[in-house]
Amino acid sequence: MTVRQEIHDRLTAAFAPRALDVVDDSERHRGHAGYQEGGESHFNVMIRAGAFEGLSRVARHRAVHKALGGDLVARIHALALDIDG
Repeated sequence: MTVRQEIHDRLTAAFAPRALDVVDDSERHRGHAGYQEGGESHFNVMIRAGAFEGLSRVARHRAVHKALGGDLVARIHALALDIDG
């Protein structure tokens, strides 16, 4: 399973989002710190879920990181999050 698919599956299980888009943006970072040959190091995530309503930006980011788990987060160099309720 790809890292992109793991991110998608874990966020779907945790938040049942009405919208979720996970983009592997690694190739745009070729030659930069953290780039890994073959990609799967830099991701952009857009997620919309009712679970985020009323939460601060920091709380939303913490919730996503908790849902992904330390094992998965440790394999990602960069994770850009666009989160809304």
